[in-house]
Amino acid sequence: MARAPAGPVPVVVMGLGFIGQEIARAALASAEVELIGAVDTSPQLLGRPLSEVLGQPTPKVKVADSLERAMGRRKSAVLLHATGSRLPQVMDQLLEAIKLGVPVVSTCEELAFPFLKHPELAEKLDKAAQKAGVAVLGTGVNPGFVMDRLVATAGQACGAVRRVSVTRVVDARTRREALQRKVGAGLTEDEFFALVDKDQLGHVGLVESAALCALGLGLDCDDYEEEIAPVLAEEDITGGAFPVRQGRVAGIFQSVVGLEDEQERVRLELTIAVGADDPKDRIEIDADPKIVVEIPGGVAGDRATANTLVNAAPRLTAAEAGLLTVLELPAGR
Repeated sequence: MARAPAGPVPVVVMGLGFIGQEIARAALASAEVELIGAVDTSPQLLGRPLSEVLGQPTPKVKVADSLERAMGRRKSAVLLHATGSRLPQVMDQLLEAIKLGVPVVSTCEELAFPFLKHPELAEKLDKAAQKAGVAVLGTGVNPGFVMDRLVATAGQACGAVRRVSVTRVVDARTRREALQRKVGAGLTEDEFFALVDKDQLGHVGLVESAALCALGLGLDCDDYEEEIAPVLAEEDITGGAFPVRQGRVAGIFQSVVGLEDEQERVRLELTIAVGADDPKDRIEIDADPKIVVEIPGGVAGDRATANTLVNAAPRLTAAEAGLLTVLELPAGR
C-alpha cells in the first residue's frame, strides 16, 4: 500500500454542474487537497476562469476541455468526477483518466457497486486501474455513505446480523430544483410512470447501496427486488423551486429488498418528496446487540456528497490499485 501524502493532494474537478461546483467549493475549503484544474465541455463554461463560474476567488484556473489540458505540466492529481449517474455513459472518461495514471473518485452512482449491473465494465475498469497502478472509487452521500458505509460501520459492533432496515426521508424543498424535477415533483401519475418506464425518473444507486449494505454486514443476498411509486401531494405545497398542486406528484418512494433464500435480509426505503414529513436517516440492525442509529433531519445531500469526494481523494493515493468500493476505502476522513 502506498504511503499517505505528506502535503495537499492536487485535484481536478470534472463536470461543473451544480454538484461539480459544490465539489470545487469543498476542495477550495479543504486543507488536504489543492484544486489545480477544472474540466467541462459546455460552450458556456469552456475557457472561463473558474472564479467566474463559482462566483468566488479561486486559484488562476480556467475551465479546460480535457483532463490532460487541465493538469498542464502536473504529473499527478486525483480526479473528482461528477458528470453522470450511469456507468456506460461515463466509462470513456474514467478510462481516459486511468490511462493518464490519475486516480478517480466519482459521483457516478452505478460505480459505487458496478459488479451488480455492469460486471463486464467493472472487470474492464479494475484491470485497467490495476495495470496503471491507480484506484477508482464511486461514492457520495447515497450511495456511498448513509445507506451502506454508515450501516456497515455500525454493524462492526454486532454479532451475526439477522436483518437490517434503513429509512431515508428527504424534504426535496431543501434541495436543488434539478433534484425536485428528478423525483417527478409537479407531474401527473401517468407522466410519472411514463418517465419511470424510460429510466428517466427516480434515484439511481439504491440497489447498489443494498448490495454494499449486505456485503458490509456479511449477508449473502442472492436477489434484489426494487420498487418505485409516486408520493402524491395531499394539499397544495409551496416553498420549493415551484408550487406543487394537490393531487400531483410531490416526489418518489423507492425501496429495495435484499433476499437470501427468499428470506428478507436487507430493506432500504427512500422517500424524496417536496414537503416530506419528518426528514431523517434511520438504521436498524437486528443483531446481538441490536443497534438503532437515527439522524434527525438527515444528512444534507449535496454538501455531503461534495465532502465525501474531497475527503476520499487523499485516501485514494494510499489505497490499493484497482476498482474499489467505499467498504475498502482506507480509514480516515
